[in-house]
Amino acid sequence: MILEISPGQSFPLGATVSSEGVNFCIFSKQAWTIELLLFDEPTSPEPSQIIKLDSTLHKTFFYWHVFVKGIKPGQVYAYRAYGPFAPEEGHRFDPQKVLLDPYAKAIVGEEIYDRQAARNPGDNCAKALRGVVIDTGTYDWEGDHPLRHPYASSVIYEMHVGGFTRNPNSGLPPEKRGTFAGIIEKIPYLKNLGITAVELMPIHYFDPEDARDGLTNYWGYTTIGFFAPHRAYSSRKDPYGPLDEFRDLVKALHRAGIEVILDVVFNHTAEGNETGPTLSFRGLDNETYYILDADDPALYANYTGCGNTFKANHPIVSHLILECLRYWVAEMHVDGFRFDLASILARDTFGNPIEDISIPAIIWAIESDPILAGTKLIAEAWDAAGLYHVGRFVELADWFSEWNGPFRDDVRRFVKGDENMVTRLAARILGSPDIYQRPNTNVNRSINFVTCHDGFTLNDLVSYNQKHNEANKEDNRDGANDNESWNCGKEGPTDDPNIEALRLRQIKNFLTILFLSQGTPMLLMGDEVRRTQRGNNNSYCQDNELSWFNWDEVNRQFDLWCFVRRLIHFTQGLKLFSQESLLKVSYSSFDPHLGWHGAKLGEPDWSNYSRSLAFSLRHPEAGEYLHVMLNAYWKPISFELPIIGRGECWHCVIDTTMSLPDAMCDLEAAIPVQDKHYLVEARSCVVLIVKPL
Repeated sequence: MILEISPGQSFPLGATVSSEGVNFCIFSKQAWTIELLLFDEPTSPEPSQIIKLDSTLHKTFFYWHVFVKGIKPGQVYAYRAYGPFAPEEGHRFDPQKVLLDPYAKAIVGEEIYDRQAARNPGDNCAKALRGVVIDTGTYDWEGDHPLRHPYASSVIYEMHVGGFTRNPNSGLPPEKRGTFAGIIEKIPYLKNLGITAVELMPIHYFDPEDARDGLTNYWGYTTIGFFAPHRAYSSRKDPYGPLDEFRDLVKALHRAGIEVILDVVFNHTAEGNETGPTLSFRGLDNETYYILDADDPALYANYTGCGNTFKANHPIVSHLILECLRYWVAEMHVDGFRFDLASILARDTFGNPIEDISIPAIIWAIESDPILAGTKLIAEAWDAAGLYHVGRFVELADWFSEWNGPFRDDVRRFVKGDENMVTRLAARILGSPDIYQRPNTNVNRSINFVTCHDGFTLNDLVSYNQKHNEANKEDNRDGANDNESWNCGKEGPTDDPNIEALRLRQIKNFLTILFLSQGTPMLLMGDEVRRTQRGNNNSYCQDNELSWFNWDEVNRQFDLWCFVRRLIHFTQGLKLFSQESLLKVSYSSFDPHLGWHGAKLGEPDWSNYSRSLAFSLRHPEAGEYLHVMLNAYWKPISFELPIIGRGECWHCVIDTTMSLPDAMCDLEAAIPVQDKHYLVEARSCVVLIVKPL
């Protein structure tokens, strides 16, 4: 077949469908020439057509382009790039390697893909991934649009797409387990729990072979294609399957009132360090896409702990990131993004920290882009090389929110019973004003969490003193050593009923503090049913039942599940927890406010040895009045209760020492408290609310 080609144009980047054919465009500054490869099938060992781009006809500035008449959506394609192989100068062109288009919206070839073939010398065409020409305008959204829930009414659920339904006990047919379609089947579960947003761990196409000793990269923080949904998460295997199934998921979640937030990894790629494979960026323009070692450009600067660092503030890379975010919002209807290791975005093109993070081009571009306006932008405000920017994204950027790492650490230490934690806990409960000091900042831009994918689950936080990562085959060296955990008396599983009761109480304590603090709460998948990873705090390579959601636990831990559900519905139903401004720490007859107490009213114990704190929350206009008592001490403490008006009575809605239904009551069933004091048992939390007699 003889193809009719013409020079084409330098925009847009990627493969763009028109009525006449397809325009292909790719960036490479240092390439001598580029070849476009066309394949008849996703697994064809060789291309059926090779189109060599002439630099005099098919190159504008550093953009290589060609228009191929008659090509239709579904066409499989890839590239080869010819240029200097001079690692000492930062160039790693290898024309024997087949390269993915960085803008490919669908990727195929996983059945034949071999990461080792992309690392070893020689041609890897028969074992390489390829892109697919996609027309994104044919999908019927049926009027769907992003939901734009305010942070103040949001409950985020961090979820792994595969792990949520991959377990055989999920009740799904095998073809739907671990897929976008599988999540659709479980939307009633999320809705009933009270979730308003799912934060999906990476769903961009990633390399599952990027793990050691035959293990599988499960988490997905090894991106190959930023525009393409991961094909293994689709029950459909046709080229359009992952796109359509993901869009079906977004549409179904939106119908249930649940937002979709994507965890995006713009800090490194699956190509790894200097010994890694040549998959795309490295073979197209290594020095453009990656920060190289200043002293030896043959090496990669590794500020991510993953072998390489994406050069986010290079204009070409910034453009790719921005176009990617726009695509997922405009074409795929997602509601927001969580930026993995976001402090990488605050490094310049040489890797140096930019002191004023309002200056970096990519942060400003994201912040000010009209397509992204109104989306949730959540920064993991640190990187693996020492930058810690918690507070600075919120301070200097008008729309970014942040994972509040100090909230996690301080709440863990307090509940564990550490000294010198009451003052720090008070700041976290109040919305961390010591961290977020910008005037008039929405208090809900603090994303509060106790656990996330990275570290212990909530069950393991109260069951293990040490990490147990031997299954990762790194001699237990990987993963954090400092987890601020406490096993409650025995390491790992136990039949001791006293230890089990204490562990369950500690879990309820963590959850109570999380949901009664000012800010936006985030819950880790499975914490509501005590999901365990058996002490593994770095399960990135465990694509098995160690990491998967165990649906049998929904029945076994039904009381805890009900506690979480009631806690979410209780707090979300109060105006006290939908405030956008910091609560005043004083009495007010008009404004929502908070007052600190200890065992005695108005006398909080801020000493280093204190392990208890009480506080009152009032919203006069809404008629809401709560009194919260937190006792992390190992003995009971009697707390004095505030005096209330005639005809009113304190009612207990939460007492973490009790079992359901008394541990977390519906308001209608709250237990009256007639005494002027309340005995809060050791290591427990109590929440009272004023109701009429």
